[in-house]
Amino acid sequence: MRTFAAEVANEGFASLLGVKLEESAENRATFRLPYRETLGVGRIHGGAISALIDIAATAAFWSHPSIGEGARDATVDFTVHFLKLAVATDLIAEAEVRRRGGAICVGDVSVRSAAGDEVAAARVTYKLNP
Repeated sequence: MRTFAAEVANEGFASLLGVKLEESAENRATFRLPYRETLGVGRIHGGAISALIDIAATAAFWSHPSIGEGARDATVDFTVHFLKLAVATDLIAEAEVRRRGGAICVGDVSVRSAAGDEVAAARVTYKLNP
């Protein structure tokens, strides 16, 4: 099985944010966003958390044996519930595919602080033509 998680972590915007791949497996991916002050002083910006969610979900959707070199993709929608302030901490996003359809996939992402507190939860819908 070819996983694209490492490639997702190294591409443009993900690289700019500084996300790091922690682990990946079929239909799963875990990423870390190391804290730095530019992500927010007093609290980490919701946009940075949302970007981490999209990156982790994308990697999970691409981590499947049916995905080939010519696959095409796009995030269709995601809903984020911010549960707790994240202040001066690394963030860890764990993404898991819940369902793969013909071209539409649905997954869940949980974002936790380094201490293990859940700071955000998201449902992501993704279009992927393998």
